Amino acid sequence: MSHRSGYSLALVVVFCLFVTAFCKFPTLDHLKPKASDKSQGRAVVELLKRLLGNRSTEFIVSVNRSLSNDSLDVCELRSTRNNKIYATGSSGVAVATGIYNYLKYFCNCHVSWSGDQLDVPRPLPRVTGVLRINTQHRFRYYQNVCTFSYSSVWWDWPRWEREIDWMALNGINLPLAFTGQEALWQEVYRALGLNQSEIEEFFSGPAFLAWNRMGNLFKFGGPLPQSWHVNQLFLQFKILERMRSFGMIPVLPAFSGNIPAGILRLFPEANVTRLGPWAHFNCSYSCSYVLDPRDPLFLQIGSLYLSQVVKQFGTDHIYNTDTFNEMTPPSSDPAYLSAVSRSVFASMTAVDPQAIWLMQGWLFFSDTAFWKPAQIKALLHGVPLGRMIVLDLFAETEPIFSYTESFYGQPFIWCMLQNFGGNSGFFGTVESMNSGPFQALQFPNSTLVGIGMTPEGIEQNPVMYELMSELAWRKEPVNLSKWVSLYAMRRYGSTQESLTAAWRLLFASVYNCTVPHYKNHNHSPLVHRPSLHMNADRWYDPADLYKAWKLIIEAAPSLMSKETFHCDLVDVTRQVLQVLTTSFYQDIADAFKKQKLPELLTAGGVLVYDLLPELNRLLSSDRNFLLGTWLERARSFALDEKEAQLYDMNARNQLTLWGPSGEILDYASKEWGGLMEDYYAQRWGLFVETLVECLDTGRPYKQDTFNQAVFQVEKGFIYNARKYPTKPQGDTYEIARRIFLKYYPQALKRL
Repeated sequence: MSHRSGYSLALVVVFCLFVTAFCKFPTLDHLKPKASDKSQGRAVVELLKRLLGNRSTEFIVSVNRSLSNDSLDVCELRSTRNNKIYATGSSGVAVATGIYNYLKYFCNCHVSWSGDQLDVPRPLPRVTGVLRINTQHRFRYYQNVCTFSYSSVWWDWPRWEREIDWMALNGINLPLAFTGQEALWQEVYRALGLNQSEIEEFFSGPAFLAWNRMGNLFKFGGPLPQSWHVNQLFLQFKILERMRSFGMIPVLPAFSGNIPAGILRLFPEANVTRLGPWAHFNCSYSCSYVLDPRDPLFLQIGSLYLSQVVKQFGTDHIYNTDTFNEMTPPSSDPAYLSAVSRSVFASMTAVDPQAIWLMQGWLFFSDTAFWKPAQIKALLHGVPLGRMIVLDLFAETEPIFSYTESFYGQPFIWCMLQNFGGNSGFFGTVESMNSGPFQALQFPNSTLVGIGMTPEGIEQNPVMYELMSELAWRKEPVNLSKWVSLYAMRRYGSTQESLTAAWRLLFASVYNCTVPHYKNHNHSPLVHRPSLHMNADRWYDPADLYKAWKLIIEAAPSLMSKETFHCDLVDVTRQVLQVLTTSFYQDIADAFKKQKLPELLTAGGVLVYDLLPELNRLLSSDRNFLLGTWLERARSFALDEKEAQLYDMNARNQLTLWGPSGEILDYASKEWGGLMEDYYAQRWGLFVETLVECLDTGRPYKQDTFNQAVFQVEKGFIYNARKYPTKPQGDTYEIARRIFLKYYPQALKRL
């Protein structure tokens, strides 16, 4: 080599290093709001009308994207002479977030899934000078591919509208937009030559579409009626229009290689792998067919689909697909894994040369035996650096960026997963949430480009989501005790010291899980099929929960008209009864082992004939805990009784058996009025009855025999055709107070 060529090579190396250092991800600059500043401003004005009615005219709104010179959102608020608030920001989302920040910290107001507290003072409190709120995070991501099945599957437009408002108020600018995609897949499969029965054999029912999309299962709960496709497509058009009007960047679906079996009829030579069973399902519903991304057919199908997506939905140039979600790849050869991601990405860029691939990082956590550094690096480096964003999906508990050198140079988003299956039950990891995003920013050579919330299911633990979304706009961790005290004040619009004390207790205990690798699956015996070997572990001291309960009960009489308080009184009492169920279960199991029939009858009798019925009455008294609402929403999508029965089965099965034979039993457990009475209490009744019979007859308890009997109860619930109330029933305060007087002394005794 001559000196001259060596010299020019050195220059190239220096230039590349310069570009890498100073233009971290030049390729992400095109991800920006589509809507004009004016239309984003209009969207915020409309949101304020929905939220505040007549009072909305006291806010003057303006969007001006040039306020931010580095693509990081900012909002400035000031008071005008005539007592209005003038809010200007770099996007509609930035303005909505700035106004919500003002409503929270100046007006003591609160907006949540379980109700609002919007007693806005008159006149509006003044802002001295300029209140400026800004974020260090380019993207604030929201949703999990599973949320569309566990929570939003039965939503109509008003419910979606409400959620998108909530997203804007909480600063979300990168939401997942997965609704309606099956309608487009149907068109693609028809264009390829599949017949209708082959398509119907492939799609699962509505409550299981998340796993159909990921290639985990097919057919179960189906077939999807044509009316479903039309309805979901119509919803998706409205969802996208509204998201974009706020300046959000919706993430659209792309092709992962998961195909219907019918493709093999049309393309018998295609390189297709049949996967093994997923999550205890047999091959009649799982063992999906996956097309090798290196097969030319992959590019053909992938680009055909994405062309449809872009044509129907428009594009903001960011797409999500997950290649090996909870499925082991056929080869661990790094060259193969790089080729896979290169091909998946090529199917995107063939249609949209500006495509960015957003990928969940869950696979690296769920299959650590397979995904070693060489395999992770190979998959990530199959895509040019900066053209993929990885969601560090469960970073509050299992951060992956920290042992992959920041995903080996690919941009990533630090996410809080928080909830699995949308299960009921208090849970949080406040200390780790409070410090995690800041540690990720300071990590050596950090490629962090945002923070996000990726719960499998929502509409529970609203405090966690409010804290997480606020942290995206903070320069440093919050003082948790002070933050939660202010949260209690604005959630109830009350300055009662007992309420802030109650919340401080909850935050320090049940909301602060520090057990390493803990997954929030609600392990309580209450929501699991009974046996003599149940998990009774807790990460917190129930004494703190009981103290908080007492404080909330004492504050209740003057606050029952507040929807937010009403919900929390039910929720805290529900959590206490969940803990007490564990105690009674332990008494039942001990009495059986020691063959003490009177003790078994006492503990079993209290649980089955008093505690669980009381819990059912309590849950039935608040709109946030009604099985009837979930089932009614499901049935409302149906055009006829046959469709109604299909949706009803989907809705019930997902909450309980999760599969034809309990393959993922009790995963999406909800503590709801109706479900408590006809599902959980029935199982516990049968369990106690079986144990009593065993002691009476001297026969040993056999779990297999019980499982067969209780399966009939579980299946019976799915097909009982019973209509459940959709309106709250009973006096919540009276029910909660009666439970408190009865069970509080017992609870203390059991500490």
